[in-house]
Amino acid sequence: MIIVDTALKAREEANNPVRVGMIGAGFMGRGIANQITNSVPGMELVAIFNRHLDGAKRAYQEAGIDEIRVVATVAELEDCIRQGRYAVTEDAMLLCQAEGIDALIEVTGTIEFGASVVLAAIAHHKHVVLMNAELDGTIGPILKVYADKAGVILTACDGDQPGVQMNLYRFVKSLGLTPLLCGNIKGLQDPYRNPTTQEGFAKQWGQKAHMVTSFADGTKISFEQAIVANATGMTIAQRGMLGYTFKGHVDAMTSMYDVDQLKELGGIVDYVVGAQPGPGVFVFGTHDDPKQRHYLNLYKLGEGPLYSFYTPYHLCHFEVPMSVARVVLFGDRVLSPLGEPRVDVVATAKIDLKAGETLDGIGYYKAYGQCEKSAIVQAQNLLPMGLAEGCRLKRDIPRDQVLTYDDVEVPAGRLCDKLRAEQTYNWSFVE
Repeated sequence: MIIVDTALKAREEANNPVRVGMIGAGFMGRGIANQITNSVPGMELVAIFNRHLDGAKRAYQEAGIDEIRVVATVAELEDCIRQGRYAVTEDAMLLCQAEGIDALIEVTGTIEFGASVVLAAIAHHKHVVLMNAELDGTIGPILKVYADKAGVILTACDGDQPGVQMNLYRFVKSLGLTPLLCGNIKGLQDPYRNPTTQEGFAKQWGQKAHMVTSFADGTKISFEQAIVANATGMTIAQRGMLGYTFKGHVDAMTSMYDVDQLKELGGIVDYVVGAQPGPGVFVFGTHDDPKQRHYLNLYKLGEGPLYSFYTPYHLCHFEVPMSVARVVLFGDRVLSPLGEPRVDVVATAKIDLKAGETLDGIGYYKAYGQCEKSAIVQAQNLLPMGLAEGCRLKRDIPRDQVLTYDDVEVPAGRLCDKLRAEQTYNWSFVE
């Protein structure tokens, strides 16, 4: 942020703002629109796509913008941008193609649609900032291959826990420590929650019940920690992660992990339920230099061998514009897969499932997601949670059993399945 704010101020003074398009105008999208419009000098949100125009218009209107133009062609959109006006559209591809847009923020939370938008944006040499861990955790590695070939950046964002963890991870590395654990702090973890149980909370905060459910049932945190693993080269200690319940401060958890085991694994991602400071993130690192360990002890981080660093908040949409600026102005990605995936999220029966049923989506009634090592996912032919929606069951599946491709009929013709197959083919895994 310290260098980004100065660079954005210079863009504002030069009357040369970073021009951004946004895909999706839901709860988080509206927050992003408000933030860019009213709190980020040197950046303009020039266009919004939403499936329903009223949603796109609402995002602008809540940010205080009433002069909005509906566009249906690339020419209309580009003309609108040149005139300094704000555009809304029901055609996401217009934003991918328009030359007057520097980067896109994808904030739909979808897999199939999100994949099509990202590929189109990459094909038209657009940087893409994802507020979509579900897409990233399912086919992010292969999408990054496409982005790299096109010379553009595909990255997750600041503000969400994965980006906050990655910033902290980079900070800890810059101090000369070796990060061995990236952790996420949760207040609740119950894999059997569903939109009915979460309806009241969702209404209280103006969110959708299935989105709230994906947090409560552990699916969202699984996607978040999977993409952190894939961006750092870390792994998990076991299927589903360790997920300790701990009522104290995360600083006191350093003794709960075996540093030698963490080193042998190459570091792990994990989460804890009930710890402080919630809802934050933490990184545990070690230092091999006894002289530096002496200093760390002097500075009240303890005697080691694990040292605790934490960020006590994640501010979601408030920080997303900084990700755009980092990408466009400095070529600095927040969080992207290093290469081959290390951790995936697999579909697991939330209830006893019956043959002939069709699986619903993330955060609904029939399945939850949990982390598994990618090598095991491939070896056991496990079904990714991000691809489960619409799959028809061939056989009965008991609650808590992980589903495999052999258990389901996959819908025909989906782009996400094609990309997933390409991703699987692109890398061979060795356990």
